[in-house]
Amino acid sequence: MTDQPTGPINRWKTLDKDLDRIVLLEQAAAAISKPTVAIGISLVFILICGLAALGLTGQGSGTAIIVAAAVFGAYMALNIGANDVANNMGPAVGANALSMGGALVIAAVFETAGALIAGGDVVTTISGGIVAPEAVADPNTFIWAMMAALIASALWLNLATWLGAPVSTTHSIVGGVMGAGIVAAGFSAVNWPTMGQIAASWVISPLLGGAIAALFLAFIKAYINDVPDKLGAARRWVPVLVGVMAGAFAAYLSLKGLKKLFEVSLGQAMLLGLIVGLAVTFAMRPVVRRQSAGMENRKRSLKKLFSVPLIISAALLSFAHGANDVANAVGPLAAIVHAVQDAGTAEKVTIPLWVMMIGAAGISFGLLLFGPKLIRMVGQEITKLNQMRAFCVALSASITVIVASWLGLPVSSTHIAVGAVFGVGFYREWHAERRARQLKLQKGKPLTAEERRRRKLVRRAHVLGIGAAWVVTVPVSAGLSALLFLAMNAAF
Repeated sequence: MTDQPTGPINRWKTLDKDLDRIVLLEQAAAAISKPTVAIGISLVFILICGLAALGLTGQGSGTAIIVAAAVFGAYMALNIGANDVANNMGPAVGANALSMGGALVIAAVFETAGALIAGGDVVTTISGGIVAPEAVADPNTFIWAMMAALIASALWLNLATWLGAPVSTTHSIVGGVMGAGIVAAGFSAVNWPTMGQIAASWVISPLLGGAIAALFLAFIKAYINDVPDKLGAARRWVPVLVGVMAGAFAAYLSLKGLKKLFEVSLGQAMLLGLIVGLAVTFAMRPVVRRQSAGMENRKRSLKKLFSVPLIISAALLSFAHGANDVANAVGPLAAIVHAVQDAGTAEKVTIPLWVMMIGAAGISFGLLLFGPKLIRMVGQEITKLNQMRAFCVALSASITVIVASWLGLPVSSTHIAVGAVFGVGFYREWHAERRARQLKLQKGKPLTAEERRRRKLVRRAHVLGIGAAWVVTVPVSAGLSALLFLAMNAAF
């Protein structure tokens, strides 16, 4: 009696176990994302944050204010996770490079790591000079202004998520601070030139992100997809594109994500990016050669070469977001804690570790509980993405921030990422229409209006809806904040 070979069988058993784990993870994510379950878990998380603040700050005259601020800070963090993180993971999920369950886990891990490892430990309490500090020099006025800004921005993010509109967290906070500042000290207290720059970013961010993403997609089409020897072109250019991505992220993270660990100038960041980009380009050549061995000389086959770089880019974007945006999100909470405990309204405030943990944990919970809606919208509903197009979106997000820093332009990472998705979609639309027109001209027939409508590859409803949400973010959060400030100031 001969023994049966067990190697292949064992490998299949291992694969089955791995697949079962992935399915279980996605089932768990789907279960907790049900409205009643998600809301219940959110309320428990908010309650725990309030109790933690009570335990850490002890009994005192301002304890109730700190606990209330911690509760609203946790609510704010949940809404950031539900709304803002979709921009990083949406393209990878839409391109089927990541499952929804895998995207949620990777984003939660890297957002938390970015916040706790490299998150800014000092925040400008008046949101980068939106309101003059002397205008709210009274501690009580300052506390209610920050509380109103925190609640208003959280409420607006919640509404935007429910409406399916990805909006800027920073703009929400800025609007909240501006509204409370105007009521507290008048219109003259607001730094209007800074507000003008923020308004300009509504146009600059999406246009710059969309243009860079479209340029990279045009390059891929011209030099890889539309040449006879597609495999040879991929072996030549894919390592270069991955190297550009690695260099861009090295510069991006050093500029925007690692400020707590070390300070670098734009020139130093660019030099670091160049070194990393060249190293990764040479390292990727043999990797791409092995991956492409045995592939068919077709566009569909080449998409697989972009899957792993796309997943890595999504993880790095999440890390940078956690490092860069969590401090802005919990800034009002940190400012309230500082004002209550130290009776001051200093321009810069140190963020306590427990405040950063509320921000990091809240973003992760918000993403897991409510994030799938916006992830699907960004990745699947604006336009159809594959690995190549999603790679262009991720690459554009990092490069646009570097270009904007070089030019001194204010930009929003949310607007950049969504603008890049629009850019990819509109480029495909233009390219498809151009080819169809050429074919029609060869046959001596013009392209009809009906045929042009059939080639619309971007949903116009999303363009208008998201654009409108961006424009009203600052005014709506400012209006809500002003009303809340008046109510709290009158009540207390």
